[in-house]
Amino acid sequence: MNKVDAFLKHERKLKRALIVTCVLCGTLSTELLQPVFAGKGSVKGNSVPVTMLTPAEVTDLLFMREEEKLARDVYHAMHELYGQRVFTNIARAEQRHMDAILGLLDAYGLNDPCKEAGRFGNQELQKLYDMLVARGRKSREEAFLIGALIEEVDIADLMEAMAHTDKDEIHSVYSALLGGSKRHLNAFVRNYESVSQKTYQAQNLMQEQVDEIMGR
Repeated sequence: MNKVDAFLKHERKLKRALIVTCVLCGTLSTELLQPVFAGKGSVKGNSVPVTMLTPAEVTDLLFMREEEKLARDVYHAMHELYGQRVFTNIARAEQRHMDAILGLLDAYGLNDPCKEAGRFGNQELQKLYDMLVARGRKSREEAFLIGALIEEVDIADLMEAMAHTDKDEIHSVYSALLGGSKRHLNAFVRNYESVSQKTYQAQNLMQEQVDEIMGR
């Protein structure tokens, strides 16, 4: 690799890092995204044309926005029931995840599907939310279990969404959220095991995946 190629590679890395930082901090703007799309299309108005996304990328972004909202809303409901700090802390993190996805929706000119707390445009997520909250009302132990389940599902969905995109800025944001979901799973599992005195069993991922995340 010559010096010019090495410089360009380094510059691309810096741009991706800047975009991810701005998205996660809620300060992503079209001006920051524009260099990434140089040669791929024009920026119109306040967003990058949605035609630059594949149907799968559009579906994933909209779904992930509401899935992160589901996590936040369920954790708020569980905190109201049990007052456990883990629910408050992770709900705040889920809000940051929602904001990160919203930054991408705004950048691509996609309409935000989110509604008020506990309400979802995606009816499957609505049914899941209602089921999880009802299950979580049974006991604090169940509340920790549904927290872990949500994070397992989120991890699987993020990994699938990452496989559907070749856009660096989307992939990098998903990757950052994936790391957060793994930390959340770890927290819920440890709280569950502390309360139940049982060893946690995977609910959606393979047990080997959960054990790896837990460092076992």
